[in-house]
Amino acid sequence: MAENDLISGGALTPIVREIKTVLSSARCSAAQQINNELLNAYWNIGRIICEFEQSAPQRADYGKQTLKELSKELTKELGKGFSRSNLQNMRQFYLTYRKCQTLSGKLTWSHYCELLSISDTDKRSFYENEAINSNWSVRELKRQIESSLFERLLLSRGNADKEQVLSLALKGNEITSPSDIIRDPYVFEFLALPENKPVLENDLEQALVKQIEDFLLELGRGFMFVGTQQRVTVNNTHYYVDMVFYNKILRAYVLIELKTTKLTPEAAGQINMYLNYYASEINDADDNPPIGIILCTDKDSITAEYALGGLSNNIFASRYVLYMPDKEQLVAQIEEVLNKWHNDEHGDV
Repeated sequence: MAENDLISGGALTPIVREIKTVLSSARCSAAQQINNELLNAYWNIGRIICEFEQSAPQRADYGKQTLKELSKELTKELGKGFSRSNLQNMRQFYLTYRKCQTLSGKLTWSHYCELLSISDTDKRSFYENEAINSNWSVRELKRQIESSLFERLLLSRGNADKEQVLSLALKGNEITSPSDIIRDPYVFEFLALPENKPVLENDLEQALVKQIEDFLLELGRGFMFVGTQQRVTVNNTHYYVDMVFYNKILRAYVLIELKTTKLTPEAAGQINMYLNYYASEINDADDNPPIGIILCTDKDSITAEYALGGLSNNIFASRYVLYMPDKEQLVAQIEEVLNKWHNDEHGDV
């Protein structure tokens, strides 16, 4: 048998696969090392700038002019990457993260530039942890900041308190129970649907499927898309669940009903039936009870209380909006909830 025959066909496939794995691992390791070194370098540049300013107090008074002149000199000597705004970020980088060891190599310089725009320490810490935990790209991080995810998660809990703020800041959004995956409101600005034009439920569903990657990002960590219009048959009558997902962290199916109206008791009854069916007919032995989410344009607390109260299944009602929410309004709502909690805990002063 010829030597070429011994190595023809797919005989080399395992070797090629192994070499590709080794090379891919080496490239990832090299990229990670480069990223770590860049973060360390930018932190040290920020330190040098701050120490220069502190060495002569009057220099701090001319900080902007100093950075402008420094930018010119560094650009002349080293090339691009040393604009005045970038040097300002490096300076702020050092002032914000006083210990270089606290920096995460899982985030890039661009990630940190987005984080530096957040003045509130707890909020910034939350987005930093979530970006690491969820492996957000810079684009995804920017969108979550703009959509006020921190405030929306706090508001979705209803009884937000200082402990919850601290927990989000230190750990990100820990998912240990069905309520942890709920956001209120959900933000669907990526659909680019007109705000003042009625939308049919079928059109909303199709738009979400077309933008499924963005929708999964908005739903949060652990979600996997199962399908739309999943059939449920009861007494030879067919019903259809709008959208079905599986959350691998909670090990549970998540059934979503889309409503282009406000929350109604009928919607709660409908999804409750679907959850009973999934628990009985679809769940595997190691699956947890399914979760139901009704996405509606509006809800009031009294209707939600009577529609969802007393049900044994995990059912939640959340609003959705087709535009980025007003940050100031959400912050004001959070402060109102926290003030109410403080007064309830300590009594009105």
